[in-house]
Amino acid sequence: MPTKTILSPGQRAAIFDPPGDRNTVERFYTLGADDLIQVCRRRRGANRIGYAVQLCYLRYPGRALFPSEQPPREMLDLLATQIGGSAEEFARYAERAPTLREHRAELETYLGLRPFERPDLRAMLALGIEVATSTDRGEPIVATMVERLRHARVVVPAASTLERLALIARAQARRVAHKGLIRDLTPEQEAALMYLIDPGEQGRTGLGWIREWSEAPTAANFKAVVERLDRVRSLEVEPERARRIHAARYAVIARVAGIVTAQALRRMERRRRLATLVAFAIELEAALTDAALLMVEKMVGSLLRRADRTRSERLLGEARLLKDTARVHARLGRLLIEARASGRDPLRAIDDRIGWELLERSVRFAEELTRGSEDGLEEVVQRYPEVRRFAPTLFNAFTFRAARPGDPLLGAVDALRRMYRDGRSVLPKRVPTTFLRPRWRKVVFPGGGEVDRRAYEVAVIIHLRERLASGGVWVDGSRAYRTLDDYLLPEAAYVAMRDEGGLDLAVPSSFADWHTERRAAAVRRMSEVERAAAAGELFDVVIAGDELTVSPLRRAVPDEADELKIRLYALLPRVRVTDLLVEVAAWSGFADAFVHARSGEPASDQAALMGTILADATNLGLGRMAESSRGLTLSRLRWTAEWHVRDETYLSALASLVDTHNAHPLGRVWGSGELSSSDGQFFRAGGRGEARADLNARYGSEPGVLFYTHVTDRFTPFHTKVIAANAGEAAHVIDGLLDHESELVIREHATDTAGAVDHVFGLCHLLGFRFAPRIRDLNERRLYGLAALDPWPTLRPLVAGPVNIRAIEENWDETLRLAASIKAGTVSASAMLKKLAGYPRQNPVARALREIGRVERTLFMLDWLDDPEQRRRTGSILNKGEARNALARAIFFNRLGELRDRTFENQRHRASGLTLVTAAVALWNTVYLERAVEHLRSTGAKVPDELLAHVAPLGWEHVGLTGDYLWSEIDRPRGRFRPLRTAAVERRP
Repeated sequence: MPTKTILSPGQRAAIFDPPGDRNTVERFYTLGADDLIQVCRRRRGANRIGYAVQLCYLRYPGRALFPSEQPPREMLDLLATQIGGSAEEFARYAERAPTLREHRAELETYLGLRPFERPDLRAMLALGIEVATSTDRGEPIVATMVERLRHARVVVPAASTLERLALIARAQARRVAHKGLIRDLTPEQEAALMYLIDPGEQGRTGLGWIREWSEAPTAANFKAVVERLDRVRSLEVEPERARRIHAARYAVIARVAGIVTAQALRRMERRRRLATLVAFAIELEAALTDAALLMVEKMVGSLLRRADRTRSERLLGEARLLKDTARVHARLGRLLIEARASGRDPLRAIDDRIGWELLERSVRFAEELTRGSEDGLEEVVQRYPEVRRFAPTLFNAFTFRAARPGDPLLGAVDALRRMYRDGRSVLPKRVPTTFLRPRWRKVVFPGGGEVDRRAYEVAVIIHLRERLASGGVWVDGSRAYRTLDDYLLPEAAYVAMRDEGGLDLAVPSSFADWHTERRAAAVRRMSEVERAAAAGELFDVVIAGDELTVSPLRRAVPDEADELKIRLYALLPRVRVTDLLVEVAAWSGFADAFVHARSGEPASDQAALMGTILADATNLGLGRMAESSRGLTLSRLRWTAEWHVRDETYLSALASLVDTHNAHPLGRVWGSGELSSSDGQFFRAGGRGEARADLNARYGSEPGVLFYTHVTDRFTPFHTKVIAANAGEAAHVIDGLLDHESELVIREHATDTAGAVDHVFGLCHLLGFRFAPRIRDLNERRLYGLAALDPWPTLRPLVAGPVNIRAIEENWDETLRLAASIKAGTVSASAMLKKLAGYPRQNPVARALREIGRVERTLFMLDWLDDPEQRRRTGSILNKGEARNALARAIFFNRLGELRDRTFENQRHRASGLTLVTAAVALWNTVYLERAVEHLRSTGAKVPDELLAHVAPLGWEHVGLTGDYLWSEIDRPRGRFRPLRTAAVERRP
């Protein structure tokens, strides 16, 4: 039976073996004068180089040289050069076994080292347990042991010794964590937890029932979620138990709890089983709470949209009725005017010419037309039966909180809760109404009289939804609906970071310094653009009064670039997508990022891993992938998907691909790698996925979602997320710039008009990104001033007014706290922007951020007018993102690109898999395009970089995306590149 290990071969080599690359070898293994004297005391050449190798091994990686071990060639060559010998002489070293031991003992004395002894076992075990408290991954545990031994000048023992200690330490840390989670559980709680995995007579466990719920926003599904939440709450597992152990260790247990089956839980040892169930209860209580509240948010949103459609249909009908009514009233008016002029009796004229019956009917129609409210709230109130289906359950299931004591909205919630509980249909005589907006007061108090109960109930639900979205009201047990302050850095931590200069923001912490610098920049740029505009020197820009016209840029891609693209892609070898993934994994190591949810080890079943990724990327799903793959079973795919494929592993794998692609020398012809763009790509939803999707008229009448993806100017996608089709894209711009794990350093980012809002300009400025969107309605956007406008008469008509400096100054600290929290990762930019936008009256921080954004948008618009290169650069990077979308659409081919996943998690995996495979195709194409370029240049053809810059690595005609998926050669990756199709090119006329 093979020995159990905690490290993969690659991890073991990285920790215990000497480096093999030239730069690192020179850094570690350049000998000093004393070293050379020590080495040269050996008489034979083989002993000299062998002695030098042992010296270097004991220094780094800190272990002894094994008998018959072959050091890296780079190391031997460097040492041979230093001591004046030959690398080949090492083969004759230590022909006598005692030589190796004698040299090692002498070198340990020379270097001040001592051997690894029994007391060190206990010390390393204690250290391993300490590290394993926060991680299950073997690499950091063993690496910390090795680092401690090097620091203590102890010779590092064999890898197997430390791996055994790490395994023991990890097992001990797990036991301690399990014990901490289940401490103080009552017998009743234990029995209730164990009952969750009891299949009972019907064969279905409570665990399975709780995990399965529909995300479609309906009243029935909402009640089903609350029913499951009540079941979890009945377990009475306190969320505070999670704080008893290290957060990272708890995260591992919680991850397993979300995956493991009831059958597997029944096989576990008691403490581990109970600890996993405790984590399950804690996580599911929060998840179900958030799922229920999100469902309410979507139901209310759907109610408002349907009410708006009803109002639109009513207005269309009224428009036809209005024409007839207006015709009668026009005749009436004309008749009265004529009667006045002629002195005829108007009443007799009405009776003769119009008829009183027709006039009375017309007046009734007019009264009906003017009775309805202009804001459509009456149509909303007419949807009351939909609200009543879920409102009692909502108020009974959740406890709402607000910062203000006696908040009138929460008082209204309590009043309705009591009314529903008592089964009454009449409101109390006095109910809170001060929370109502003015437009709602007209509906709740029709004619200024008593409260309309139905309108009041609907108003409470809608106001509650708005306050939940903004963070003004929060819910006990929720993670997504918390108080706004919970998302930010603690006040004390922020102040300490600010005073120590550790905010890591792109602006000074002093408002005065910021204001002085930005005012000077604005004055300088206004003066420069004013001079150019007055002289008519702005390229393709015309300013006529308050009208601004910017002509579109002409096509900058020469015909020769298209011809070069055809020639290069004709040379690329044909490849199956399965082989492409295997080759790219060998170059980038992205497969190693898909680690096991518990052990942290890379996936051993590479075929199943690649099949799972491809199932997401092509929209096939695991079942269809199993049918289309030779040798892959559905059970293997499901196990791999559950234990290795997660959001965080997809993100790490993508980072490996991005870094490999960004380091490729051909990438320099496409861009610096410091520019990026983002855009949303719409995918229709159908089947079970249709219920949780949203409508957006921009994409037609069918529901769907957006895959919002960030792409570098080297065509590499480096971040993606799924957002609702009707959600604003602007809130998600900054997430991708901060949340990727690659080594990219993005300095400038572009979006289309949908992302160009002032709050994003402001946040990008604070965080150190230059925001450069393409603004379609530029003539409708105004500049804002930081100084008197008299020196700039040409630009003055384009200025809407001054920047509200007071709003920025009064909220400068809180705005910096918000930006620092986003930079530190305590909250995402999208979450905060949506919270701030949800305030019924603009939040002071949102107002300050908007004013900062106006400053930055003004400076950007001045650059846009004055610098045609800025316009070209933005247009170019946006075109690269659109070109990637075409490749994504081709890969995501199954079901005609229609999403049928009913859970948001599966949709996220679809988006992540698609982004990963598009990045893999781009990298594979880049590698072979370089070889194709070298081939053409070797034949004397001219391939200038100026033309090559227009050849994107996004072609897919040579990639076999469909058919049977073969994984037979996955364990035998190619040792060399595929041959180019030079013969096919030579046959071209």
